[in-house]
Amino acid sequence: MRIIAGEFRGRTLLSPESDATRPITDRAKQSLFDVLTPLIPDSVVYDCFAGTGSMGLECLSRGAKRATFFERDRTAVKRLQRNIDALAVKQRSRIVSGDLFGWFESEQTCPAEAGHADIVFLDPPYRFVKERADALRELALRLGTHHLAPQGTVVFRHDAADSLELGGLTRYDQREYGQMVIELLRPSL
Repeated sequence: MRIIAGEFRGRTLLSPESDATRPITDRAKQSLFDVLTPLIPDSVVYDCFAGTGSMGLECLSRGAKRATFFERDRTAVKRLQRNIDALAVKQRSRIVSGDLFGWFESEQTCPAEAGHADIVFLDPPYRFVKERADALRELALRLGTHHLAPQGTVVFRHDAADSLELGGLTRYDQREYGQMVIELLRPSL
């Protein structure tokens, strides 16, 4: 895994130790960031189910103001912290370790230190689309209602064999890369 553009272009990131997280391919990442690039400068980014932080760190490299990384797996959190330290972006980063669903349930409104997110990467384990569909719908509703900037974008990645309507959000773009789908969503009017 590596940063593909911006201040840290070409820098290598620590990969996950196990298959608990699924890094995105460079080709899919480049294509996605071709679309997201105009949204990134000075943005606030939430990297949900962050793994080792590839998406949020790419945004920081491209000029995002700050990124909040949400990850439960302890091994991934340790590697994420090492990636943040290696890029020297600690002042622009925050790690929320633990249950993402529980954190958003307890945070009714966006904490002032986090800021409303301009870009949210929602990249749950693929099995969650079936096993935790209700929790993902509730999370998306909370994001769209309390945590997402009015013109914000949610990047929802899932298996191409699955689909899930996320309340409060409207899809405005969709890309398919092999067995993976990336949906771009914004708050419903």
